[in-house]
Amino acid sequence: MGNSYAGQLKTTRFEEVLHNSIEASLRSNNLVPRPIFSQLYLEAEQQLSSLEAGSRADNEEEEEEEEEEEGSESSSPPVSYQVKPPPEGCCTTDGFCQAGKDLRLVSISNEHIEVPSGFLLVGAKSPNLPDHLLVCAVDKRFLPDDNGRNALLGFSGNCVGCGKKGFCYFTEFSNHINLKLTTQPKKQKHLKYYLVRNAQGALTKGSVICWKGAEFRGRQSSASTCSSNLFQLPESSGLSGSASSEPLPPANPSAPAGTQQTAAAVDHTPSTVAFSSAVYNGKESPKKQLMKNNLSALTRPSVLGTLTNSGPPKKRHKGWSPESPSSTETWNLQLNPQASNRIKNDGGSLSSLPHSALVGPTSSPVVGSGEPVSVPDNLMKICKAKPVIFKAADQVPLIEDLEQIFMRSWRESHLSEIRQYQQAVPQAFPQVPSQVTPVTSAQLPWLAGLAASSCNDSVHIIECSYSLAEGLSEMFKLLIEGKLMKTNYVVIICASRNRAIDSCIVITGKYQARVLSESMLSPSDYQKEVNYQLVTGKVETLGSFFSTLCPEGDIDLLLERFYQENQGHISSSLSSSVNKPTAVNGAGAAVCTSYEIERHQIRPFQLAVAQKLLSHICSIADSSTQNLDLGSFEKIDFLICVPPSEVTYQQTLFHLWHSGILLELGLEKEHLTKQRVEQYVMKLDADAQIKFKIFLQNSMQNPHTLFVLIHDHAHWDLMSAMHSLYPQAELSTGLVDRLLNCREVKEAPNIVTLHVTSFPYALQTQHTHISPYNEIHWPSSYSNGVDLYRENKKYFGLSEFIESTLSGHSIPLLRYDSSFEAMVMALGKRFPRLHSAVIRTFVLIQHYSAAMMAVCGLSQMKNYTSVETLEITQNLINSSRQCPSGHGLMVVLRIPCIPLAAVAYERLYNVRERLALEDNFEIILGNPNSGITIGKHFVEQLKVWQKIEDVDWRPQTYLELEGLPCILIFSGMDPQGESLPRSLRYCDLRLINSSSLVRTSLEQELGLAAYFVSSEIHTEKAVVNDVLESDPEKLSSTDNEDEEIATEGSASEKRSPMKRERSRSHDSASSSLSSKASTFCTESSPPQALSNSTEETTNNYERQKQKVDKGAQTTISKHLPPVTEQLDMKQNIKSTQVSITSSSSPPFSSSSSSSAPTHNSFILQTSQCSMTKASKQPPIVFLPKLVYDIITSTDSSGLPKSSSLLPYHSVMWASSFRPLMSKMMTCTEQSLYYRQWTVPKPIHMDYNNRNEGRMDTFHPRRLLLSGPPQIGKTGAYLQFLSILSRMLIRLTEVDVYDEEEINLTIKEESDQYYHQPGDMWPDLESFKKMPFDYTIHDPKYEDASLICSKLQTMNSEDRSMSRRQEDMYTCRQTTRMRLSKYAAYNTYHHCEQCHQYMGFNPRYQIYESTLHAFAFSYSMLGEEIQLHFIIPKSKEHHFVFSQPGRQLESMRLPLVTDKSEDYIKSPTFTPTTGRHEHGLFNLYHAMDGASHLHVLVVKEYEMAIYKKYWPNHIMLVLPSIFNSAGVGAAHFLIKELSYHNLELERNRQEELGIKPQDIWPFIVISDDSCVMWNAVEVDCSGDRKSDYTWTERNVSLKQILQHIEATPNVTHYALIGMRKWSSKTNSAEIKDPFSCCHVHDFLMLNVDLTQNVQYNQNRFTCDDVDFNLRVHSAGLLICRFNHFNVMKKQIAVGGQRSFHIKSKVSDTPVSISPAQYICAPDSKHTFLAAPAQLLLEKYLQYHSHRFFPLSLKNYSHPVLSVDCYLNLGPQIAVCYVSSRPHSLNISSSGLTFSGLLLYLCDSFVVASFLKKFHFLKGATLCVICQDRNSLRQTVVRLELEDEWQFRLRDEFQTANAKEDRPLFFLTGRHI
Repeated sequence: MGNSYAGQLKTTRFEEVLHNSIEASLRSNNLVPRPIFSQLYLEAEQQLSSLEAGSRADNEEEEEEEEEEEGSESSSPPVSYQVKPPPEGCCTTDGFCQAGKDLRLVSISNEHIEVPSGFLLVGAKSPNLPDHLLVCAVDKRFLPDDNGRNALLGFSGNCVGCGKKGFCYFTEFSNHINLKLTTQPKKQKHLKYYLVRNAQGALTKGSVICWKGAEFRGRQSSASTCSSNLFQLPESSGLSGSASSEPLPPANPSAPAGTQQTAAAVDHTPSTVAFSSAVYNGKESPKKQLMKNNLSALTRPSVLGTLTNSGPPKKRHKGWSPESPSSTETWNLQLNPQASNRIKNDGGSLSSLPHSALVGPTSSPVVGSGEPVSVPDNLMKICKAKPVIFKAADQVPLIEDLEQIFMRSWRESHLSEIRQYQQAVPQAFPQVPSQVTPVTSAQLPWLAGLAASSCNDSVHIIECSYSLAEGLSEMFKLLIEGKLMKTNYVVIICASRNRAIDSCIVITGKYQARVLSESMLSPSDYQKEVNYQLVTGKVETLGSFFSTLCPEGDIDLLLERFYQENQGHISSSLSSSVNKPTAVNGAGAAVCTSYEIERHQIRPFQLAVAQKLLSHICSIADSSTQNLDLGSFEKIDFLICVPPSEVTYQQTLFHLWHSGILLELGLEKEHLTKQRVEQYVMKLDADAQIKFKIFLQNSMQNPHTLFVLIHDHAHWDLMSAMHSLYPQAELSTGLVDRLLNCREVKEAPNIVTLHVTSFPYALQTQHTHISPYNEIHWPSSYSNGVDLYRENKKYFGLSEFIESTLSGHSIPLLRYDSSFEAMVMALGKRFPRLHSAVIRTFVLIQHYSAAMMAVCGLSQMKNYTSVETLEITQNLINSSRQCPSGHGLMVVLRIPCIPLAAVAYERLYNVRERLALEDNFEIILGNPNSGITIGKHFVEQLKVWQKIEDVDWRPQTYLELEGLPCILIFSGMDPQGESLPRSLRYCDLRLINSSSLVRTSLEQELGLAAYFVSSEIHTEKAVVNDVLESDPEKLSSTDNEDEEIATEGSASEKRSPMKRERSRSHDSASSSLSSKASTFCTESSPPQALSNSTEETTNNYERQKQKVDKGAQTTISKHLPPVTEQLDMKQNIKSTQVSITSSSSPPFSSSSSSSAPTHNSFILQTSQCSMTKASKQPPIVFLPKLVYDIITSTDSSGLPKSSSLLPYHSVMWASSFRPLMSKMMTCTEQSLYYRQWTVPKPIHMDYNNRNEGRMDTFHPRRLLLSGPPQIGKTGAYLQFLSILSRMLIRLTEVDVYDEEEINLTIKEESDQYYHQPGDMWPDLESFKKMPFDYTIHDPKYEDASLICSKLQTMNSEDRSMSRRQEDMYTCRQTTRMRLSKYAAYNTYHHCEQCHQYMGFNPRYQIYESTLHAFAFSYSMLGEEIQLHFIIPKSKEHHFVFSQPGRQLESMRLPLVTDKSEDYIKSPTFTPTTGRHEHGLFNLYHAMDGASHLHVLVVKEYEMAIYKKYWPNHIMLVLPSIFNSAGVGAAHFLIKELSYHNLELERNRQEELGIKPQDIWPFIVISDDSCVMWNAVEVDCSGDRKSDYTWTERNVSLKQILQHIEATPNVTHYALIGMRKWSSKTNSAEIKDPFSCCHVHDFLMLNVDLTQNVQYNQNRFTCDDVDFNLRVHSAGLLICRFNHFNVMKKQIAVGGQRSFHIKSKVSDTPVSISPAQYICAPDSKHTFLAAPAQLLLEKYLQYHSHRFFPLSLKNYSHPVLSVDCYLNLGPQIAVCYVSSRPHSLNISSSGLTFSGLLLYLCDSFVVASFLKKFHFLKGATLCVICQDRNSLRQTVVRLELEDEWQFRLRDEFQTANAKEDRPLFFLTGRHI
């Protein structure tokens, strides 16, 4: 039980540090002096960090072991606990008892265990078995009840293993069950859980045993302070350990929470007395605990409440002598009735807090030395204060406490030096010197005095040599003698040579002690304490005090008298203004036209944020971690979680309903009901779990739906579920943790969590689940002065409110009320026992009551209210009378404490009734747990304004109260996301809890006033108009708000003379108008209120009031000058921009029907609607003075002090020595700052999310959206859902080419049809008779040359180029199509079915493929071709390997006769380049899971990248010589390889007795962009044979291939293809089911029949047309199935586009026109880095008219092209002939040609062949050869010079260098 000495000051060490520190301070004027105390401990801190990593795993148990129980205050070193050696021969195994029986819960959970009556089964924790519980039976009398009380001392238990009974001592029992403890056995420490049986009867871990809260002294984080224990109390006093999670007030500069309020700010705060609420605390600093902590973070103190009980102590403790007279004293504690509940909320924060106590008159604190200290009886009477005492835990918190006090004062004066220092030294503090000279511990007090010297008298140091008791006694003596009047903090240091240093801090400042003690109450305790004071009548003294203030007697009597006197005519004066207009609306009187409730609309900002969210989602999906597979989702579903506020819930439903998102996402049908919408919004209350369970079930059942879990207002309730599972916990606490952090959500691959909040700080700690990369911050509207988003509204948030308080702004939006504060302070002194919230509330209610009475004519009451309250009340009451429709202002009165809010409501309601104002304005009690209740009269008004017919309609959100004059009493400890309407004019926050300030609490209170203002009007103008409503003596003028020009400056200055640099009269309502007043014209009418005379104003007020009181409501117009005068005045006063009508509309616009109005009615109509004005300017906010000072004060960098507060109550600073925040920090930098410098407390849900700094503590599918309050985050995330849904749909859609077939007019219509429309297969004999259609119909060849045949009627239509070269891909027509289940996919598709197919199955490792060489000779190339196959292990069954060497021999081929439903016989080859990601190679779904052989044909240099993306695909790698070749080379090699393989298979299978002709000869050659396939189904069931109908449907590629493979006599066809899909296909095109024509893109090739027809391996374009013509001329059949079609996806990368033609010389990309692709031989032309063949093809496509001038548009005289088809462009027609013997050619008789093209002609072309053809005179010839020599030989061999004339200058070459082997041309003219 002793204290450990890890941080003990050794004298040598101390002297060393002190010496160095003083020396450094003296020598340096620009470095921060090292804080002495931290130097002494930093070494420990640095040593610790190295120990932490290794021991973190064992930490938790060790820490529990080390957490000493309450009690020992001994200063002697700890004695290790001596365990009695076990008896000889007994079992000593952990988890077993000494009899050898297993006690572990996991082992015996299903066994039957005898439990005697009165006993319970509990789980004991063994330090050696951290993961196990040991089962024990314990007498329940020795266990505590649910409240941690009533456990008898001692122990009685049985062993459930061996059955031994009657253990009377826990020590004996712990030995028996082999706990093997190193510290004293304590039942409180080791008996942890109740054990219960679950539904299956198995024993499981139940709730935690509630040992007086001690078990929730949560383990500390690695950067928390040393845990400090309680000073021992008599245990009879019940609860002795709990903590508040509220942070420390910044009101005192010592605030350990790191709050940065200066001492100066505190000095002028009221010094009221402290309030007794807690007891004294002790210390503990175990060695291991210390070694595990950074010693740097100081968190706020806890307060420990105990119940009064004067019985004797239950146990003897050091520090509590049984003879001591104080042992029977009661502890004076006002919180007794509620104390027990403290643990419920905040027990978890106990261990990490230094502790404090409040000393009452009869309490007797006990100090470490063991002596009690007697507290003077008259302390309370004399000092009017109860000091708060902080006991330092050993020495460590002393460092923190002192340094927080000292360092703050010091920092203020050395900020610039600190900044330099921080820039110079990046680490938080310089290195500790290794060698330092020692000093004696006696110098410590001197050192503390030195440090405190900068604080004047605010801090007093008391040194004592024997014990703290001595120092405390002296402190009390000084207090009694009045010597500590100016002292707020007393530091007592007991530094004795031979003992540990002891210390404590006493807060003696009256105001500081009171604020501090109140701030220590948890939110629930605060409410309970207030409720207690209300219920027990303690506040009645306040009421009686108020009644003595009023000379006329009690306010209630005055009200009653007023009510009696005015009962008859009051309604005609005030309420008529409301009733009349609404009554006459039907009769056509004036109606206010400015009313509108804003419906859902998306602003540019919201769209930008939604797009940012979408891009984050996409980046998660794109990352290599595969945490989110967007490709596998088809739709979106979502659930929005909101706090349990009924208004917020209804508001979210309202937004959701009006956004239309449910219909857009397809989640709901047209007729939407509210019940359906409610399915998508969940209140985090008791019923949430049911709705959430449904959500989880849906997510599991719909793996292809992406579920977005939106956690709105995400900073609300971040309580850890572990800490909310106490027996008496409310179900709602920890709900967020329990639901959103549950395992199902974390692991579901289809749930994305989006946290949305205005205050993200609590989610930005060292242990956060959210990656910094997944944070989205609301964008700034301006960047470098440029308006990024054109918004028509300006947002007013915290920074704009603060800015309005700076001098130079016309009117401040933030104000405080000095007269209210003064009254509160005076009453605080008079009623020291009342909670200050009670006093503040009662004073404010009093002020509002008096103001209402004053406005109603009881003018004497205005002395009993404040100017500010009077202004609010008058504007509220008058607002509805200024609008023809009765629209008014909203006043929000924020009363966090619900009991006080109820009192305020009741009181104000009664005052309103007595004053007969019940129809003038409504009072609404806004309780978070219930809906809105308003009177029937006001409901009817709202229904008229909003044009609502529904009889049962009631407003359910505050937004629907638009225009309703009302006081909204807004209760609840925290706002929960409720939005307020635009008619909000005043936000009265004077009652917010200013004692416990954290950044989140403060900013969310101010967030209530955040507001959008129309940016059409100038802000200055809006702000100045504020002046109109801001005068204190408003009553002086009329009921028309417009005339009320401010006299505020003068009135207020008399009341509070202050410096005015900051428009310091904000305690009154405006800045000085004295200078402006002179610019106003002073007519005799009431605008003279502008004069600076307060007296005059008052008299004026009296006069006017009498008129109003008499009901002189008709005299509105008297008080205004004539219209012309008004307009003149408007001109005159431009300098202040005050105008009678401040709206942008003309004066008459508010009148809907005014026919020559009289003067009176004119005024009525032009009088400005208050609501309209309110909506054009931000609301005015009233704050407590303390909060106002914090908000408006800044540090030297301009950063508001409030930003430096502790960010959230359940986090703490990781170190006191963190760098200061900077004003220039962006949201991202602030996030990183908090992520580095804050850690969650044990009660925070992220507390256990630690993984030694590894990145995997971040959840991959969690995002955080943060933005200022009320800025439109709901709209943004709903828009995000919309665009995410659209993107998912887009991901399931593709752009496919949708083009009509071309050249259909050229096709000769034939009357003869060779097949019936319904035929499934072609008939071979009929097919042979079909003529071949030479014309190209594929739309991709729209700009290719026509091919002529004698069948075509040559029309001379102009086929000029319809597209430019660069438009070729961009201008082709596409249609967006939804992917069917039979689509081919690219690499982005990952579904579970095709994981194995893609190679992501664990059985197929990514590298499990082998490279095989495969060589064959080809005579035409004159060399052996060597190819390489990459064959994955999973695909080796498709190949044959030689047995001994595993050499690749052949690819297996099936038989023609094979029939199988699940097998595709034809191997598929797909040539591809540049499309490793986008190529559609995943044919798993297209093939409907059928077995097939698919080979990707890739270039050598792309092999690695394709292999990476497609690890489970077979690759055929082309030889390196083809790296720059076109698609022709791939086709050529595919065909040659396939034929070679056919031969090998025939030989191999012939040995097995199979005939060669039985081997399947077909292969499929498919483009890499074929995405889907369709089949046309023809119905011929009509009456006539020619009648038929057809439908097209998407089918699998398997179905199509199997159908084609089943064609009768299929081996007689050389090429089989299909149509390309088009949406415009007509019946004529499919009337004949089969065509004999060109086939493209996807074809089946018979390699046997086409053995002697080759693809041209040099070709880049049109190689398929060229091949088709060769096949046809060879007499082979080409069949196109017109009932099948293929859809081709538009892919913007790769393919032909991967060839870029650029200059060989320079690397700079210069565009080169096709005219430059050829040049004269031997010229100095720039050579190009491109294959010669590509240059040739491109040149001919665009410039062939230079070679064939006669052929241009001369379609009846085509160019004769021998043995090849080259595209000469769309304006030139060609006629193809083959020179091969026996080939099929068109009859050329009667045709004369305009040109001749001889391309690389072989030996089959002879002179006699050419002489058969006739040419026009002047026709041109172009001969193309590989070199100049071949050119000459060809000319000679073909005797060309006989008919053609050649010139030297007619020789050309492609623009290639010699090494690139250019092609040469020769041109000539026909003679």
